[in-house]
Amino acid sequence: MKELTARQREILSFIQSFTQRHAVPPTVREIGERFRVTPRAAFDHLRALERKGALRRRASTKRTSRALTLADRVPAVREIPVLGRIAAGLPLLSEENREGSLPILADWVRGKGEEIFALRVRGESMVDAHIVDGDLVLVRRQETVEPGDIAVVLLDNETTVKRFARDGSAIVLKPEHPTMAPIVVKAGERTVKILGKVIGLVRGL
Repeated sequence: MKELTARQREILSFIQSFTQRHAVPPTVREIGERFRVTPRAAFDHLRALERKGALRRRASTKRTSRALTLADRVPAVREIPVLGRIAAGLPLLSEENREGSLPILADWVRGKGEEIFALRVRGESMVDAHIVDGDLVLVRRQETVEPGDIAVVLLDNETTVKRFARDGSAIVLKPEHPTMAPIVVKAGERTVKILGKVIGLVRGL
């Protein structure tokens, strides 16, 4: 590996520590914010690190910072399917629902379940839970959740991410937003299906 500049070593160290904490590398935007440079300048640093052999591009992935991994060790990666809108009646992980995949460190998802998918969040209803528009939530597929869990729910034919609760026989889907009211579904009123529990978050790509 060719010798790195001081700034390149700092960026490489940041990528390593960020990946260890979040199971995915930082985005170009996150690198730019950390070092107070433009996304373009951050991207140029990544290209230089790749040319010098400090970063290695994974095969068959888009040309983003998420596709780069540290060259001194190639950790085991699990490809998590990224789903778009989940339509009623379709198998959850069918090809019709997929928008691609997200590489997650295998150590991070080990023991969290075999059927894990990522779903892109639309809207601002969960901002107080630090889930914002464009984020990817990591979801373990399961048909039941406990009160207080953040769940992915199919309500009639629309998918929503809300905090799950109960009020007697009614299901309460609570937003994490100061101006939004909860959705209360009384028994038999609407079709409610639990698709899974949110177990992680990846800031929007």
